[in-house]
Amino acid sequence: MAVYRRLTAFCVFFIVCAFTACDCTENDDTSMIDTATSHPNVTSTIVPLVTLQPSNSTKDEAYIGFIAATIACVFFGTNLVPVKRIDTGDGMFFQWVFCSAVWCVGLVVNVIQGYPKFYPISMLGGFIWCTGNVVVVPVLKTIGLGMGMLFWGSANLLTGWFSGRFGWFGLRPQDRFTRPALDYVGVALGFLRLVLFSFVKSDVMDRPVVTERSPLLSGETTEGTINTKYERDTTFAREESDHSWVDNLSPVQKRILGILMALFAGCMYGLNFAPVLYAQQHYDGATDNGLDYVFAHYSGIYATSTLYFILYAMYMKNRPKVFPRAILPTLLSGAMWGVAQTAWFVANQRLQESISFPIITTGPTLIGALWSVLYFREIKGTRNLLVLAVAMVVTITGAVLTGLSY
Repeated sequence: MAVYRRLTAFCVFFIVCAFTACDCTENDDTSMIDTATSHPNVTSTIVPLVTLQPSNSTKDEAYIGFIAATIACVFFGTNLVPVKRIDTGDGMFFQWVFCSAVWCVGLVVNVIQGYPKFYPISMLGGFIWCTGNVVVVPVLKTIGLGMGMLFWGSANLLTGWFSGRFGWFGLRPQDRFTRPALDYVGVALGFLRLVLFSFVKSDVMDRPVVTERSPLLSGETTEGTINTKYERDTTFAREESDHSWVDNLSPVQKRILGILMALFAGCMYGLNFAPVLYAQQHYDGATDNGLDYVFAHYSGIYATSTLYFILYAMYMKNRPKVFPRAILPTLLSGAMWGVAQTAWFVANQRLQESISFPIITTGPTLIGALWSVLYFREIKGTRNLLVLAVAMVVTITGAVLTGLSY
């Protein structure tokens, strides 16, 4: 419970920091507009200076963008820690509860933003993300938290960077760089780390049956269930979840399937911002403020997760695997992810997608790898740790070069 309280306080602290920073930046923008309006003769000199900036923001706003990127890295790298040792079964109930917390964060953002216009196309991004997120639990059970983040983070980086840099799916190419060569080198290093990570072997892949340590967020447990009438069903679900379908796979099959599922999730994650950027670039009256699209995006996530859970319940003949002890950790995990994604919206606005993606998709992999090595003990052995260390150096170098290209 002490860890739970620390993570909750950590989450609240960064929420306050993120929205305080965004509010300060918006106040600066308003004062600039008021100044230009009250001095019409100055307008013609201000506009050319702003358009000469390497992005759609000033240097001060770029600083806010890097702060938002840092917050996103910390929360993305930590949000799955509360549920890593919690029994989540096949992941469908986990995703539905997780996305419920995400939607609540979006609702808070929507209220703070003053109920901006709702663009339904932004929900498509939520659908794309949620479709990729379905495989997260099987990934954790096949290749582990650290390796999963490393692979889906790499795929996320490449997909998001290419779509933003070259204007896929009707988007405008983003070429506002002061040092474009550094951006290319940074992305190339991101691809190199993907190759290096493939040689790291996780301890999870060698386990024929998932063994649980003490859950990170749980207190003492009791044998009682929610309702005596369904005690046998709940107990059966708890026991059955320890022997999921991935436990029937060989270590080699776990490795191959886990990597493929992680790459699929990463590609979906990399495309989830495309509908929002499309609305910003093509819809009349659409604002540049990424926070105005958070609620629509999160609504798409929650609607899709609800649809998938309904289909899953139908497939299970109205006997889905539900795990009460997973609810609170999963809600915390979803809230942390919602804060991280909100910070990413801010980073996309203050920087640009081809800058924010290499940074935000590499930072969490480092944090996730540290959790795997230091706490979960999933990555062991001198060879594995050496390859992981080299991959981390490559990852940090790529992120730094990408930041310098702005």
